[in-house]
Amino acid sequence: MDHRAVPAPRALNHIGMTVPDIDRAIAWYGQVLGFRLIFRRTLRATPDVPEVASIFGTGFGAAHQAHLLAANGVGLELFQFIEPAVEAPPDKFRFWQTGVFHLCVTDPDLEGLVGRIVLHGGRQRTRIWQFLEGRPYRLVYCEDPFGNVIEGFSHQYAETFSNLASPDPGYTPR
Repeated sequence: MDHRAVPAPRALNHIGMTVPDIDRAIAWYGQVLGFRLIFRRTLRATPDVPEVASIFGTGFGAAHQAHLLAANGVGLELFQFIEPAVEAPPDKFRFWQTGVFHLCVTDPDLEGLVGRIVLHGGRQRTRIWQFLEGRPYRLVYCEDPFGNVIEGFSHQYAETFSNLASPDPGYTPR
């Protein structure tokens, strides 16, 4: 097998997210985004689950874990760390730092999405923006009640971006 060959695109399987209250987060993501709980457990670093110690290291003691499913089969894996306890930074929107800084859902009714987010304790970060002149695409940035940033997008990702020419004339794919 040639490990240097460019692979076919892989499917996005799930995103992992830390929350301070897993039961509240399960309810919130179900009520607001319609995500469905498919599995929940408490993890501990024990001999019967050796991968836990390998993944989280020696400082890990325990965490609640829940797997939720979005409409297109992509998962949202929630963690509430117990030992050590979850610590929230003052501003979770640290877009300039490496790592995932938002989760995006497709919803053609962005006003309705924003209304549900706000009604259930989240907040709207930006107004709803029309972008890509001459196209019907819209977006909005919000937060869940735990400070995790959620983007709402009016159209599917591939529909929006796959047939556009790169606006950066100096960009050449590697």
